[in-house]
Amino acid sequence: MIERDVFHIRLKNIELQAERLIDPCLRTRPVAIISSSHQNGSIVCLSDEAKEEGLALGMKVSVARKMNHAVQLLPYNHSLYERIHHYAYRSVSLFTPTVEPQGISEFFLDMHGMRSIRADIQDTGLSIIDRVRDQTSLSAVVGISANKLVSRIVTSVIPDRIYKVENGRESQFLSPLRPSVLPVVKEGHVHRILKFLWIDHIGQIQSIAVRPDHFRIFFGNHAPVLDKESKGYDTCPVRPMKIKDHILEQTILSSDTNDRDMLHALVRDLSDKVAFKLRKRRQLADKVRLEIHYVDGHKRQRMGSFTRIDDVSVMHVCKILFDGANERRNRVRALLVDVWEFRPYVSQGDLFSKRDDRIMSLSNAIDEIRSKFGVQSLQNANVLQALMCDQCSST
Repeated sequence: MIERDVFHIRLKNIELQAERLIDPCLRTRPVAIISSSHQNGSIVCLSDEAKEEGLALGMKVSVARKMNHAVQLLPYNHSLYERIHHYAYRSVSLFTPTVEPQGISEFFLDMHGMRSIRADIQDTGLSIIDRVRDQTSLSAVVGISANKLVSRIVTSVIPDRIYKVENGRESQFLSPLRPSVLPVVKEGHVHRILKFLWIDHIGQIQSIAVRPDHFRIFFGNHAPVLDKESKGYDTCPVRPMKIKDHILEQTILSSDTNDRDMLHALVRDLSDKVAFKLRKRRQLADKVRLEIHYVDGHKRQRMGSFTRIDDVSVMHVCKILFDGANERRNRVRALLVDVWEFRPYVSQGDLFSKRDDRIMSLSNAIDEIRSKFGVQSLQNANVLQALMCDQCSST
């Protein structure tokens, strides 16, 4: 039986590496990457020099400025980091066709069968690191194991350029580590129970799991998943990135906010853009996902579908999804609407539904203006006010 090998490539602090690549003067200076230059923004990445100055991840920009004036605060350059990610993806894809990107700085590689080509699988890992460095000038680390879970944990806790966990030794590798490296521990109930039991390493979880009845009493429905993760058991395959036909609209707020009226107006702006594109395609969408990205890095989302493509109907669905997803009090950093699984839109006249016909006719009239002068040429007053307020708050 051919042994399975899953690589996890991590570009540590990709934001900081990218900024120092563009400006070499930053290589020895304390630097922090911030979500927004507004006082309510927060630190999302920082250098070791900045940590020595007392700054920490998640710290508010206003607090960082008061604490230290020597640290250079840089705005989050999403387009730069996306380009770096794209170059790194092309580099690692040369070694296997099965590559699964994970966020902006991580990649899973299914290297099944590579042992028949190269006797030492770690040599392949070093070749990947060298290739990424040659193409992007960024440093990376590689974790190797039989599954995605353990490989990803390796790169998060081991500082070495490359490290391999032998098949069958996953449980021993995880035993001394802190429980927070396991994905299921992010669940609130699991985290509270582990804290209540004073459990500070995974080996203790493994010991409790020996008695399944007691284990289930403590952790409830999460017990089976926690048991498997604590032993390094994971059957999830590496899924290559799929290019799907979709409509994607997003807005990144210049100033983080939780003002409900302003957020509703921004959702309206996104829904109008989506509806305009759907009508141009003359298609409905069976899948629509609205994502809310908060300033502290958390995300919430809701799924739905579009059964009509006029502005009012599309806005109604997006507003329901937003209200359902926005269950936190934290300020919002970005909004995203992703639409896919399209099917033809067939207009069927209804003698008893004059209102729907009027709404669709109005949407079509607006489309004629926007097609000629641009999507932003005609907007609702609340949308225009929200966009102007967002721009003003960033200056």
